[in-house]
Amino acid sequence: MSAEAYSGVSDGTHPGVSEGVQPGVSEGAQPGVRAGTPPRPYPRPVTHTCTPTGAARLARLVTLPGVYAPQHDTRLLTRCLRREAIDEDTAVVDLGTGSGALAVAAASLGARVTAVDISRRAVLTARFNALRNGLTVTVRRGDLTDTLPDDCCDLVVSNPPYVPGPSARLPRHGAARAWDAGTEGRAVVNRVCDAVPRVLRPGGALLLVHSGLSGVAATLDRLAGNGMEAGVVDRAYVPFGPVLRSRRAWLRDMGLIDDTENREELVVIRAELR
Repeated sequence: MSAEAYSGVSDGTHPGVSEGVQPGVSEGAQPGVRAGTPPRPYPRPVTHTCTPTGAARLARLVTLPGVYAPQHDTRLLTRCLRREAIDEDTAVVDLGTGSGALAVAAASLGARVTAVDISRRAVLTARFNALRNGLTVTVRRGDLTDTLPDDCCDLVVSNPPYVPGPSARLPRHGAARAWDAGTEGRAVVNRVCDAVPRVLRPGGALLLVHSGLSGVAATLDRLAGNGMEAGVVDRAYVPFGPVLRSRRAWLRDMGLIDDTENREELVVIRAELR
């Protein structure tokens, strides 16, 4: 998840953005358990519009304070998700769901969706966004794939923390947990690459978004080492957000950017289980 993306703020107001999708429901270890409406107060949603493609409908999303708000990386990954052959027989897992934007996008295409996040607030937010948009999503609290059985899905989507920073220690609380990923930006990306093959069915695929600053070649190599055929399927260049701007000197000293750089490359990697 991009450092720019948090703030939960759009247009200088409350968090929340629309991803051109649609939502519905649940939490807990058992799929299909309908959860109740989250307790008030919750932030008044701010809806952004974007043009949906394919069968995707327009979603209305909100984010609670401390939950990653959908941004450029979410939109890029959603665009790739819509290219997949998804129907009511497709089982999709969203790892690190945050606001539930990707889970909601997959559910709007007809998939059976399970969303996972370690943050209680993210679980609540994703569940509410599914309910708000009338879709069924099973939301579980857990650490990546720990709560998932083997061979349980056809597609995994993930927008994990990936921003490199001067500290190798990952935050355990607060908003930075959604983007800080150690000195190489790979603390969570590596774990996703290692964990996903176990939960994919034969021929299943992973869609993973992260920054070019985090090492695209390293991700491709790691996925290949885990028995997956991987390649970059989409990319975008976006202005540095406040966190990257604050780390400019450190990034330059580490050789990750030069003095003139002010845009970050985002890439989506698609990996298929051999």
